[in-house]
Amino acid sequence: MVEGEAVRTACSQDAAELQALDAKINAILPPQYQHCYDDVQPVSMGSAGLKYRADGKVAWDEIWTSFCDLALAGGPPHRGRLLEAVPPEEALGEPEKYQQVVEEIGRGIWLVTSLPVLPRIAPGWIGVRCHDETMAAWLVRAIVVENVIARHEQNMLFLPAGPHFQLGKEIKNVVTTVAKTCHYWTCHMSVAQQASAGAVLNCPENAELLQPASPDEVRAAPSEHQAVVQEIERGVQEVTGLKAVPSQYLGWVGVGCADVTMAVWLMRAMIVDNILVRRELNALYLPASPRFAVGDSRRVVETVARAWRLWTHSRHSEH
Repeated sequence: MVEGEAVRTACSQDAAELQALDAKINAILPPQYQHCYDDVQPVSMGSAGLKYRADGKVAWDEIWTSFCDLALAGGPPHRGRLLEAVPPEEALGEPEKYQQVVEEIGRGIWLVTSLPVLPRIAPGWIGVRCHDETMAAWLVRAIVVENVIARHEQNMLFLPAGPHFQLGKEIKNVVTTVAKTCHYWTCHMSVAQQASAGAVLNCPENAELLQPASPDEVRAAPSEHQAVVQEIERGVQEVTGLKAVPSQYLGWVGVGCADVTMAVWLMRAMIVDNILVRRELNALYLPASPRFAVGDSRRVVETVARAWRLWTHSRHSEH
């Protein structure tokens, strides 16, 4: 009887936690994605082709009439693999090519969002001034799960740029991802809904957003970074049984999930607890950094463990 009561109590606690988690996830999503997780499929609509103006420049503001579902809501990431920032020395090494890239990305972002662009804010990065810090914080999470790296400081959004970015590939990737995520934020979320998202992202109970190290940060402290990676890999496998997958990305730890559905579910559960994560197919990528404070690696592991436990509960409750 005592054992049975303990099981019932644990299940009741899991159900309450799951309900609270659902509320947080729904708070950061546009209305059409709330309470409809299983209806969103990670299937791409296909890539829109470039359109050109009479002067030969891309008409960025005339390309899209609709967008794929948000990856944050369970839709397909815009890119299958992460588009990373280039090292500062690479950006500075070919100034003419780099200048052309940042100008085109900046022109595209301005046309599709009307947000002020600071093309030379830092080597390898373009700055976009958002309306407020909440918008920038939401966009960072939404853009990274589309598999384009992004960062923010207060209301300034940072996006990648490199001298070898090509018009129909990386340049288009950055502009498209910003167009898509800004569209959902500004056109599908009311002021009240944006405030609700901000309340989740800036909740006092949430610790600071844990983000991956940049490749330069990893190269500056390789042994410290490797120790963090190993701690996360070992901890996740011990508490969930999920095994690490080889990662080509510095600053990220890959974890293999049973399928895409599980990877999407865990990704969303972790984002609302201020862990910046993303996925590629059924691989969940967790942040790692030699700059993590004491306890940060454990926080990543514990957040994965909690999300995995609630995922398991949600699957069992359906049967």
